[in-house]
Amino acid sequence: MTTFKYLVFFLSFASFIASILSNSEGDALAAWKAQLVDPNNVLQSWDPTLVNPCTWFHITCDSNNFVVRVDLGNANLSGPLIPELSSLKKLQYLMVYDNSLSGSIPRELGILTNLKSLFLYNNYFSGPLPSSLGNLSSLLFFEAQDNSFSGRIPASFGALTSLKRLRLDNNNLSGNIPFTVLQLVEFANLQLLNVSLNSFSGTVRPTNSSELAVTTIIQDPLAQI
Repeated sequence: MTTFKYLVFFLSFASFIASILSNSEGDALAAWKAQLVDPNNVLQSWDPTLVNPCTWFHITCDSNNFVVRVDLGNANLSGPLIPELSSLKKLQYLMVYDNSLSGSIPRELGILTNLKSLFLYNNYFSGPLPSSLGNLSSLLFFEAQDNSFSGRIPASFGALTSLKRLRLDNNNLSGNIPFTVLQLVEFANLQLLNVSLNSFSGTVRPTNSSELAVTTIIQDPLAQI
């Protein structure tokens, strides 16, 4: 009987904690909505008075009511990404491509270690790529082409050993491609690295090009091969 009581208590406590976390996720998304311009009312269903955001359009949750997917591609939104999005601890897919979003990428997004797909392409993002994104150990697809990112590719991106596709083309990036990133081509899972239409210098190929059978590297025509 005592064991049963402990089990009931544990399940109730776990449910309570999950509800609190779900509310914090809703608060984070509501804070983001407040900073976005949404002329088509795409976010109309994002009601912060609801128990959790799992019933909102463009939001997908798992069986425990944690947000795992945000689908806001091609939604005619403008405004920034905000640090509060780091509250979405279980987030796996952040899809905000083909909008008019702007500003820098919050370094706090680097704690979203469950993230698998980060699609930022065709917006107006600017500033440096945060080195904290190198902590996204589960990331498979990072597409940030057609923005205005500047500075260097962080060497920390070399830790993204699960990455299959990295698109940084058509930005304002400069400097050398980090050797740690080129090693992802030779020794990890990277199948597509597109760094064209930037201002890179130096080599954009690993020393041993025989390892590139299943990899496509699309490079800056002005960079040294």
